Amino acid sequence: MFTIDIHTHIIPENIPDLKKKFGYGGFINIDHPPAKNGTGKSCCARMMVDDKFFREIEDNCWSAEKRMKECDHHHVNVQVLSTIPVMFCYWAKPNDCLEVSMFLNDHIAGIVRKYPKRFVGLGTIPLQSPELAIKELERCKKIGLAGVQIGSHVNEWNLSAPELFPVFQACAAMNMAVFVHPWEMMGQEKMQKYWLPWLVGMPAETSLAICSMIFGGVLERLPKLRVAFAHGGGSFPATIGRIEHGFDSRPDLVAVDNKINPRKYLGKFWLDSLTHDTAMLDYIVKLVGANRVALGSDYPFPLGENEPGKLINSMDFNNEVKEKLLHVSALEWLGMKKEKFVD
Repeated sequence: MFTIDIHTHIIPENIPDLKKKFGYGGFINIDHPPAKNGTGKSCCARMMVDDKFFREIEDNCWSAEKRMKECDHHHVNVQVLSTIPVMFCYWAKPNDCLEVSMFLNDHIAGIVRKYPKRFVGLGTIPLQSPELAIKELERCKKIGLAGVQIGSHVNEWNLSAPELFPVFQACAAMNMAVFVHPWEMMGQEKMQKYWLPWLVGMPAETSLAICSMIFGGVLERLPKLRVAFAHGGGSFPATIGRIEHGFDSRPDLVAVDNKINPRKYLGKFWLDSLTHDTAMLDYIVKLVGANRVALGSDYPFPLGENEPGKLINSMDFNNEVKEKLLHVSALEWLGMKKEKFVD
């Protein structure tokens, strides 16, 4: 079946020395060790925050050609590209974050222009300055990106913050899709062992984002806003009963900005399929509908799905449901037609 993966990350092969450029640290740089034979670059590199190791990556993290080979192997027709969340740089000075965003967005747009039938691009925007974020959102539209990827919060702002509403308003008005990805996970200071920020913090961050957009009235006020959330919605689907009960039992605390039951929003936003669990995938399909769940693999990282689409294809779903999960839902979220990618 025709297959679109809405959750994949990419980074330029080389990044300028941003610490030197801006005069302060905290930015990602990429260290390319020499190849073992002593000539050229290795197919592996290290992402560094100043002099501190962050993550090892391989060339499929920057090479469009390598990605296409692996996509062919896994029968993925189209990847939706977004930056690695550590590159959001919401903590940086707004104009510096804008410059980094433009660099990353131009890189993704260039790949999409070169391989328009294989890739769709999402931009990143300096959300710590909503005015600059809207300016870059407009430029993302002009350079051919289909939407933006944003974090689950922006420094001290949750996604319910009134400061961010004009950005969501602009996304809806410009027909730009929004992909929400967890980052800077809550409680990291208490989760130094066992990779807990990624195992516990990430699902909680995604639930924080969904609840913030529901209770803050963002989804209510902007019914045409197309938002997808990573990692199967994190812990939100498993706790919707508790969330609804809190809304019913303590409306004085929960229903402060939106009086609509949170369960009413199921089916009004998208989730990716990255649950790693057949029972959970079956549950979220029943919870929000097959037309609101889209394949997402978190390619090319190890916490993602090693064989994109394998979980969906292993399910006892009929072909109509599988088609929705593998591409129909993604196309609706992106606001695109299948014909764009098929000769």
